[in-house]
Amino acid sequence: MLASKMFEKLTYECVRGNVDKEITALVYDSRKIEKGCMFVCIAGANFDGHSCAGEAAEKGAAVLITQSDVTVPEDSDVTVVRVDDTRYALAFLSAAWFGNPAERMRIIGITGTKGKTTTTYLVKSILEHAGRKVGLIGTIEAVIGEKHIPANNTTPESYIIQDYFRQMADAGCDTVVMEVSSQGLMMHRTQGFLFDIGIFTNIEPDHIGPNEHKDFEEYMACKGLLFKQCRIGIVNGDDPHYQTVTAGHTCELETYGFSDGVDLQAYDMQLVTKPGSLGVDFRVRGLLNMDVETNTPGKFSVYNALTAMAICRHFDVSESDMKEALLQAHVKGRIELVKVSDQFTLMIDYAHNAMALESLLTTLKEYHPHRLVCLFGCGGNRSKLRRYEMGEVSGRLADLTVITSDNPRFEEPQDIIDDIKTGIAKTDGKYVEICDRTEAIAYVIDHGEPGDIIVLAGKGHEDYQEIKGKKYPMDERVIIADILKERGIQV
Repeated sequence: MLASKMFEKLTYECVRGNVDKEITALVYDSRKIEKGCMFVCIAGANFDGHSCAGEAAEKGAAVLITQSDVTVPEDSDVTVVRVDDTRYALAFLSAAWFGNPAERMRIIGITGTKGKTTTTYLVKSILEHAGRKVGLIGTIEAVIGEKHIPANNTTPESYIIQDYFRQMADAGCDTVVMEVSSQGLMMHRTQGFLFDIGIFTNIEPDHIGPNEHKDFEEYMACKGLLFKQCRIGIVNGDDPHYQTVTAGHTCELETYGFSDGVDLQAYDMQLVTKPGSLGVDFRVRGLLNMDVETNTPGKFSVYNALTAMAICRHFDVSESDMKEALLQAHVKGRIELVKVSDQFTLMIDYAHNAMALESLLTTLKEYHPHRLVCLFGCGGNRSKLRRYEMGEVSGRLADLTVITSDNPRFEEPQDIIDDIKTGIAKTDGKYVEICDRTEAIAYVIDHGEPGDIIVLAGKGHEDYQEIKGKKYPMDERVIIADILKERGIQV
């Protein structure tokens, strides 16, 4: 592809050479520089690609994209192009390199502190139930047809996004639903195309600190960038910050929630308890008028369902398809109910910080269980504060806490457990400690009492345990199945 074609949607200055060159590859990782490539110099937190400009020229790179001065050999014929921001440029260059595949599909982007992952899968489920072919990009994985690619970031680098879009378009996808993180927006990973629909679920102080956001205001501002990159914005009108987040929006806006005055309103919510499972019924009015049932518990399940319905309305999905899909949909590791008994309920959830755990346990207490049992551990080589906080939350809200191991990484599991116990000690909560997670899961199953709700928290969709730099297979669903098989229990 000619370099000049790749610059059509960018403002740039050619400071050396010319842009009428054939490009063999688009590269932003200095380890992948090759002869004839276009190398984009990215200034990262730990490494600045501009320092490799001379090396890139010596290896035969055809074009360098820079945002600051670089030094290249005088006898090199490399072209140097200057832009204001190389990350921003990379997004547009990537889109051009892959043939602007987003223009062939409808793109849905979901941002928010909580609910992104669940909502993406709900939307995928509903739209596929209605006959569309949907690609997905998110925290857990990217899904392209039958191919599942494990994720490293909630929102991948712009080049990877465009690569996925190209593969999705080639696989016949007509729609893409993706999670959009504040970091992804701040780092311009979602530039180079326009979202058809952008969604805001909610926001709470999170991702604030070194290498993330300097304060809550910046966090909100980054979330708000989505509403300058989409045609239609759909926002949670119950969130007290939604007007701040959408300030300066350039899209049409729709609202949803429980509040009066929103465009899609939920009301008459009823908690539903069935043998071995929990759910919720509710009604909606406004842009849609229908009764809805979900097989996941709590008010946040209503919000997730409302978000998905507000999106799928724009795809002319019938009410019957929405109802069926919402009742059948489940997301791996997100309030994932696993049937082990008709006498008590067991679920797996990814809640791995105090905020998420408190939200989950508070919701489950509304079902008035005989006992609320919470099994969790904390990751090694991470903040001790998280351990204290999660211990305190579980000690305060659960009737019994089972402290166990998570991903100890390079720490001793018992040291992490002792930190969690420091938090629990601030409460009157009862607890047991069982370091081996498999044994801990067997314990809660063997000691489940009629009416109990048991939560296995922290691992969620993960199917491994990380110990001393190595990942060992550990899928809680497999563990549960093995325990039931050993005990001759059929469900």
